Amino acid sequence: MAALSASLLWRLPLALGLTLLGAWGSGALWFRGPRGFAAVLLALWLALTLVALAGLLAPPLRELRWPSLLAFALVFVALIGWWQTIRPAMDRDWAPDVARLLESERDGDRVVLHNVRNFDWRTREDFTPRWETRTYDLSQLRSADLIASHWMGPAIAHTLVSFGFADGRQLVFSVEVRRTRESSFSAVGGLFKQSELVLIAADERDIVRTRSNVRGEDVYLYRVALPRAAMRDLFLAYLDEAESLRREPRFYNTLLSNCTTIVYDMVKAIVPGLPSDYRLLASGYLPGYIYDLGALDTSRPLAELRARGHINTRAVAADVDGHAAADFPRAIRRGVPAPDGDLIEPGPSSAPAEAGRTATP
Repeated sequence: MAALSASLLWRLPLALGLTLLGAWGSGALWFRGPRGFAAVLLALWLALTLVALAGLLAPPLRELRWPSLLAFALVFVALIGWWQTIRPAMDRDWAPDVARLLESERDGDRVVLHNVRNFDWRTREDFTPRWETRTYDLSQLRSADLIASHWMGPAIAHTLVSFGFADGRQLVFSVEVRRTRESSFSAVGGLFKQSELVLIAADERDIVRTRSNVRGEDVYLYRVALPRAAMRDLFLAYLDEAESLRREPRFYNTLLSNCTTIVYDMVKAIVPGLPSDYRLLASGYLPGYIYDLGALDTSRPLAELRARGHINTRAVAADVDGHAAADFPRAIRRGVPAPDGDLIEPGPSSAPAEAGRTATP
């Protein structure tokens, strides 16, 4: 009996390890296996994993234990070798909304951005593509807002950051999955090199409105307290990240390299000492993390900031004949508390300045 207990002490942890490695290998083969052979290879891999587990745990099959474990180890090493050959690409048949990469030119406070997205979305499939070149003066930065778009329940949200300028313009940065025309996003597939990363710079009337008005996601806007210098550094960090992706593409990873963790890494470089937190992974709760850091209006309960920051009703009301109104950025901020506690209230409609903007085909 004592010998059996001692045997289980090493066999059970090893069985757990085999199960985890088997699950990882199954995902790798299912999502990235050779087209036409993935199902066959997956079946063989699952069979090998089950035989190894049976030899490890079932006494009648103990004679299979070491041969099956050795075979599993050899095949797993081969699997890792193949996995390392899968590299991110630049030249796939990209979906139209992620087809272009952001480019920038800098001269002091003046930045020129190429490939700023400003699509006119009518439905998910019906849209007018428009890529623009825009010029911004970083000395005129006035605000940085967190936008959380909940697309899969309260715990999961897509994170965007919108920068506001003195002339009323808003520019949004969003780290996204770079899908191909035929593919769709999969959170599980995002663990297995299914898609590359892309950093999109876009007009709010495109990237925010499509989530609130077209996709029907619950979108929340929070005004963040950030010093001007840190605001400028974060803006430039986005440009550096975009340039890095232009030089060397990288894969999106659902846990390690996503719309929230990449922003956290950029902010941490600007504000050292930011604590890690589970809400960086459960991104729907990220506003609570920022609130606890004192970067939102803490004179009000977080629940009030959330309620006031829910923009969907205002966003839909801002549409004119199915298109975004020019004052969409102002409309969605009405009643949202600023970090100093002031509210943005309804006022005379005024379109943001359009200076420094040229459309590109």
